Amino acid sequence: MTDKPSPIRETNDEARALAAALLRDARFAALAVLHPDTGAPHVTRIGFGLSPDGAPVTLVSDLALHTRALSADPRASVLVGEPGSRGDPLTHPRLTLSVAARFVGRGTAEHDTIRARWLADHPKSGLYADFADFHFVRFDITRAALNAGFGKAFALGPEDLG
Repeated sequence: MTDKPSPIRETNDEARALAAALLRDARFAALAVLHPDTGAPHVTRIGFGLSPDGAPVTLVSDLALHTRALSADPRASVLVGEPGSRGDPLTHPRLTLSVAARFVGRGTAEHDTIRARWLADHPKSGLYADFADFHFVRFDITRAALNAGFGKAFALGPEDLG
């Protein structure tokens, strides 16, 4: 019996550059969390950006189920990359991040730098970003899966994305 070759390609600079571009260009993403009441998967759309040091971040409200879910269990997954206007959506690149969420405390230097960058990239959120029920969340990447198109799958680590 022969072993099947792995469908995962060796990570290279082209894959790293594509992953970096997907992260840099994303202004929204899909966030998967574990529902705090049932433990079942729950997916929602979030605003998305990068902190000045390149870490993925979002701005969440206490009213959202995913905020409660991240408070209960910081393990999550984030998907960036949108299909193009033409062709099969599954042939367009996308990046799935396995992350640990960390709420960023108000009044910290980290909060201030993330807030400034967020508002520069998401100016309309200036209407609500400072409301008491809104919080910035930083996603610390544990691993990533890049699908660069048909037959182009890569496994990436945090070191490949930073």
